[in-house]
Amino acid sequence: MPSLNAALVRGAVTSPFKRAGRPGATLPADRAVLPAAPIAAGPLASYRRICGFTEPDTLPLTYPHVLGFPLAMRLMTARRFPLPVVGLVHTWIEITRHRTLHPADRPELTVYAESLAPHRRGTEVTMVTEARLAGEPVWESRSGYLSRHETHTGPVPTTHTGPAPTHTTPVPELPAVAEWRLPGDLGRRYGAASGDRNPIHLYPLTARLFGFPRAIAHGMWTVARCLAETPEPHEVHGVRADFRAPVLLPATVTYAADATGFQLRSAGRLHLTGRIRHAPGPAAARDGRS
Repeated sequence: MPSLNAALVRGAVTSPFKRAGRPGATLPADRAVLPAAPIAAGPLASYRRICGFTEPDTLPLTYPHVLGFPLAMRLMTARRFPLPVVGLVHTWIEITRHRTLHPADRPELTVYAESLAPHRRGTEVTMVTEARLAGEPVWESRSGYLSRHETHTGPVPTTHTGPAPTHTTPVPELPAVAEWRLPGDLGRRYGAASGDRNPIHLYPLTARLFGFPRAIAHGMWTVARCLAETPEPHEVHGVRADFRAPVLLPATVTYAADATGFQLRSAGRLHLTGRIRHAPGPAAARDGRS
């Protein structure tokens, strides 16, 4: 497994030499591959605890993304990658599970950059992670990462990563289900379990270096924590989550959900929206419904 910490350091070194929004920028065709290997039991157990997953026989829907993230960081911090990794904002993720994965499985992971597209606030890259067992696709994700820079719609600050881009489309509130009190050290605890020790998640001082008044919760923790609350999460076929505003730690947030999706919000601010998909039942499959 490539070192995520080494990738963060490399990103800090290479980012000042990259200019987002450069005309004619293209993505390298490189693919990073992690060969089939056992899933380490200790980190997986820590991840389950911090995210609230309780089903021991299935791999959490979000966990292959955690396994593949160091590969994604290796690609995004490479010299030929056109966007500076410092300042990239994770804006959305889509995950599809083609079949249930188990802790004893040995998935092969492949990560690559799929597309580079203009965004109203800069340039967005889509990163893909794929998992295979014996050559068969079993899981995949697509994530959007936004590099903010001046566009034809006007200048956008590029000196820090926060706050996350605002969304203008109003979202109806889902019914409140629970209130969660998130401790100030949540970022450090999740970082220890996932390996993602980005400074914006660790301490107020390191977060302020990137424009945040306090440390912020990992976006992927918020997705995983909401999915862990879903009834029978092993039956969730896929999810689309959009990160709308950072969660400053410590915090008290409201988890809201219905049969189709979830939200995380606090004191008039919407942090996360998610839509879930379930695998079609036998009747739906026969009828061609999804």
